[in-house]
Amino acid sequence: MRCKLQYVFFIFILIFSIDVSAQKTKRQILEARRIQNKKDQIYINALLSNTKRKEKNLLNELKDLKAKIKSRENLISTITKESNELANEIYLNQLQINKNKRNLELLKKNYGDMIFQSYKSKSQNSRIMFLLSSENFYQGYKRFQYMKQYASFRKKQGEEIQAKIAELEVLIDTLLHKKELKQLLLSEKKEEQLAVEKEKKEQENLLSRVKKKENKYKRQIRKFQKEEARIDAQIKKVIKDAIIASNKKTGKKTSKSAVFKLTAEAKELASKFTLNKGKLPWPVEKGYISTYYGNQPSPINKATIIRSNGIRITTNEGSKARAVFDGTVFNILVMSGNKKMILIKHGDYITGYKNLESVFVAKGDKVSTKQEIGAIFTDKITGKTILGFFLLRNTTYENPKKWIYK
Repeated sequence: MRCKLQYVFFIFILIFSIDVSAQKTKRQILEARRIQNKKDQIYINALLSNTKRKEKNLLNELKDLKAKIKSRENLISTITKESNELANEIYLNQLQINKNKRNLELLKKNYGDMIFQSYKSKSQNSRIMFLLSSENFYQGYKRFQYMKQYASFRKKQGEEIQAKIAELEVLIDTLLHKKELKQLLLSEKKEEQLAVEKEKKEQENLLSRVKKKENKYKRQIRKFQKEEARIDAQIKKVIKDAIIASNKKTGKKTSKSAVFKLTAEAKELASKFTLNKGKLPWPVEKGYISTYYGNQPSPINKATIIRSNGIRITTNEGSKARAVFDGTVFNILVMSGNKKMILIKHGDYITGYKNLESVFVAKGDKVSTKQEIGAIFTDKITGKTILGFFLLRNTTYENPKKWIYK
């Protein structure tokens, strides 16, 4: 029964230790994310401050403010999660302190009892008489060994008490540090929440100004959507024509849902691309997502839905677009305003890079991961440098945000 209880106690301690370790690891991840979110927020604010002097469009100002608010809200969310994890750590830490205090008290009590018993029989005569009263040499030797072990045990008990005291002091210091850190996090969260409230009021004021010229901005949005639809149709046609051409070589019949007939080498490349989902590098060295993939409400009227087949990444002036994976330059298309778009094939996956001022590659070139492929166009009116990035498998769009690392 005693053995079984010891086993259960051991398992409890093991689970407790693993839980504490897991909590710590999770909080370290959240802490790193909070630090990165803070850096992102500073970067976005600096980037928008640099372009604001050139900004002439209230709609773009509204989008910028939305990006700032989203950045702050991401930071607040991370702070909340980290604070919750820290609260769990504080709770577990307090449990450990309470347990150590109980163990220390028990050790002290046992040690006190032992010292008292030792004091009662402390005289040298008592020890000598204990040895001399042995019935034979063997019993005397065993008694002598017992006295030595008893003295060693006393010393060990004293050392264990000192070790427990030191461990307890460390745990208490750690607890105080964690409580201070939690307080700092809560203060930072409050500051960010106040900033968000202020920016949301600013957003409301901007929105009211925008609505005074609603028809003008609606025309701008419709024009943008029309251009996006034209580009999408162009991309789809280029890909479908390529599928038909490549599959004719193999004698495979094509249909509306036709896909690329892959060689063994292309299959391997597509497989590697798939395995890197969520780990692909960003198509720019630095930037933030200013337009997300999929259906989203118009900044003017939430009832109006805007469709985006990719993401738009706002970056620094002079930034270069980078290939997110090894592949072959599939095509280079010219858009309105003489801006370029590069399509790169990775097996049956295709990545697209829009809004380029110039390109550094040619059709058919092999490219490697993070290789610079073109210079991103900077709008002279707004001062913004935005890369359009999209991803398809054959002719089906996928959310690029799910493919690039967070």
